[in-house]
Amino acid sequence: MRTKTFAAAALLAAASLTLTACGSGDDSNKPVAVVSEEAGTDKAATVLDKPFEKPDLVLTDTQGKKYDLRKETQGKPTLIYFGYTHCPDVCPLTMNNIAVAKKQLPKAEQDELRVVFVTTDPERDTSAELGKWLKGIDPGFVGLTGDFATIQAGARTLGISIEPTKKDKNGKPVSEHGTQVIAFSPKTDGGYVLYGEDATVDDYTKDLPAIVKGENP
Repeated sequence: MRTKTFAAAALLAAASLTLTACGSGDDSNKPVAVVSEEAGTDKAATVLDKPFEKPDLVLTDTQGKKYDLRKETQGKPTLIYFGYTHCPDVCPLTMNNIAVAKKQLPKAEQDELRVVFVTTDPERDTSAELGKWLKGIDPGFVGLTGDFATIQAGARTLGISIEPTKKDKNGKPVSEHGTQVIAFSPKTDGGYVLYGEDATVDDYTKDLPAIVKGENP
């Protein structure tokens, strides 16, 4: 694990080229770009020199109600992840890691933290499906679904690429998507910290106390 600091433009180029087909076992979508990184550290966090602007997304939550991402999370420490409920590996692992780490925070800070899961497979991930899936992980997590093109455009503003769900060689529907978690500051609402899929429970447990305060982990 390393703390990496790089220009947003370079990060965008690297992240947009990185897709994971969850559960496919296909290595063809591994990163094809390498960004220079700061050696000698052991943290999973990537602190951005130029934070991302929070996506202007109005989607549907697990109650079937409209959810304005910017409005609902304004001034709140927020983690955003794009994935799908039928993913057999990376998505549930990532969300469970965050859920376990969140429980280590004081109750007041747990209540402040917003964890938003935006589906990359809206055709299957209805509001009800998202609600059922997230209830087993953390009922306080926000699940959002909606028009795929809108979701794809919102993810792209964070350098996260997602593709329409398609069938793999075995005929199983899979969603290819970037697996980054972006943390947004409650002070600026900017996305200033990034985590990859290798971030562990311990990483999030160590970093969340700083993130809920808008500090660098």
